Amino acid sequence: MGRTLMTIGAVIFVVGAVIWLVSRIGIPLGRLPGDVSWESESKNVKIYAPFATMIIVSVILTIIMNVISRLRK
Repeated sequence: MGRTLMTIGAVIFVVGAVIWLVSRIGIPLGRLPGDVSWESESKNVKIYAPFATMIIVSVILTIIMNVISRLRK
């Protein structure tokens, strides 16, 4: 149980560090060209779908999980 909690904590730390570094570099996560934002004419309905950001975060998490998986073997 302790090893699992430490691994989860390390993953959360790495993801947080990556997000922090990306924002410091100037890459606008959440405002990338593939992120879709729509607002109705009456301004009462807003839809936001950050597709590009989700893909980037997914790729980063996949790489991190693969590295952790290989280290555990």
